[in-house]
Amino acid sequence: MNKADLINKLSEKINLPKKQVEDVLSGFEEMTMATLKEGGEVTLTGFGTFMAKDRHARMGVNPQKPEEKIQIPAVRVPKFKAGKALKDALKEKPVATPAATPTPQA
Repeated sequence: MNKADLINKLSEKINLPKKQVEDVLSGFEEMTMATLKEGGEVTLTGFGTFMAKDRHARMGVNPQKPEEKIQIPAVRVPKFKAGKALKDALKEKPVATPAATPTPQA
């Protein structure tokens, strides 16, 4: 599902205009990025936590010249830790839909 699909489905589910849903989603993205840049976390209880982690500088190998060592700089990367409700939802077995159920061969 991409962003446009998400906006369409949310719009239908909560009965709001697509433009309004798009504005809310954009606001969430902006606030989340700003919070992570400041070193904070964004927690949606049950769903998960967005956070930024610092990855230390390290030595690596140049893939084009394996004998050459290269310095990989330190970088801050986004991380997501799934919450209990999300983990539990994914553990449940999916319900088979009629279209996905194979028909017996005679």
